[in-house]
Amino acid sequence: MVESRLTRLFLRLGAGVTLFFIYFPLFVIALYAFNEKVTQRWPIEDWSTKWFSVAFHNESVREALEHSVLAGLGATAIALVLGTLASMAIARHRFFGREVMTFAVILPIALPGIVTGLALQATIKDVLSPLGVKFGLATIVIGHATFCVVVVYNNVLARLRRTAGNLDEASADLGADSWQTFRYVMFPQLRTALLAGGLLAFALSFDEIIVTIFTAGAIQTLPIWMYATLFRPTELPIVNVVALFVILVSVIPVYLAQRLAGGTGVAGGTTQRPARREP
Repeated sequence: MVESRLTRLFLRLGAGVTLFFIYFPLFVIALYAFNEKVTQRWPIEDWSTKWFSVAFHNESVREALEHSVLAGLGATAIALVLGTLASMAIARHRFFGREVMTFAVILPIALPGIVTGLALQATIKDVLSPLGVKFGLATIVIGHATFCVVVVYNNVLARLRRTAGNLDEASADLGADSWQTFRYVMFPQLRTALLAGGLLAFALSFDEIIVTIFTAGAIQTLPIWMYATLFRPTELPIVNVVALFVILVSVIPVYLAQRLAGGTGVAGGTTQRPARREP
């Protein structure tokens, strides 16, 4: 389709307005991290990097960062296992209720975080607490894993639908068991999809706050620390620095996942080519 110069100009302008609308607030908070004064006033008059050193040596920030990283790694590990198993069941087998299972796996990412948080809190407090399960890092991991499974599931499922199922059958015909087939045939084809899904799951877990509030107990992750400290005026410059750090940590995994998925059409569960038609 040949587009006129006016059409191209209009589309570029629309894309620019969209990006400005999305990213200008992030740009402002990033600039405030370099504001020398404690009070925030626009435009910024004095610039400094001193708050980066203050934030780095803040013990509460470092402890919250450790909790966020551990929670993200734990949730990602669970999501990789459960998401891969679910996607393999859906892509490679036909059974009654398969479409319902697909809907059930994807649903947690669409539910409001406060609903998921309330459900998890009630389950932990009333059902699991008598069994010895207490609020803490483990419950944060469980809570985050409930929605991190979705991104892994979508990425792996999209890849499996582009992978010829007859390779698995050929492996079985040659005498390989299920584990050997997965290790030598399926896993090499799924590696980049698993890595992309894992990166997206970690990024999703790292900056989650709503579900975390309901499952953390006395544990503070970085987003919870930011929210609790936001209302202390003297600590606001440190919060801005931490916010900039969270932005960077969130952007890097998403960028890497997008690069890994660039040749496969998989990115956060979306696809660029129609899925392989199943018999």
